Amino acid sequence: MAAEPENELRERAIARLKKKEEFAHHLLAYVLVNGLLVVIWALTGHGFFWPAFPLAGWGLGLIFHAWDTFGSAGFSEERIHREMKHLQ
Repeated sequence: MAAEPENELRERAIARLKKKEEFAHHLLAYVLVNGLLVVIWALTGHGFFWPAFPLAGWGLGLIFHAWDTFGSAGFSEERIHREMKHLQ
């Protein structure tokens, strides 16, 4: 497997750092907004816990964002070659 050119590696590193920064902003917004919703719920009488709906819905989106950011980085050349050998 040939080494990746320096500029291509740099571009991939920059793209990955941007994804991590976007995820951090998303997580911060999730915590602040949903924290505010829980405070509003607490100040209005502790009835039915309605903040569960935005917590769950937005939380699911946050999980998918985390998977996209930190999950599988795609197919490596090694995995591609291994699959090609398997198909022969």
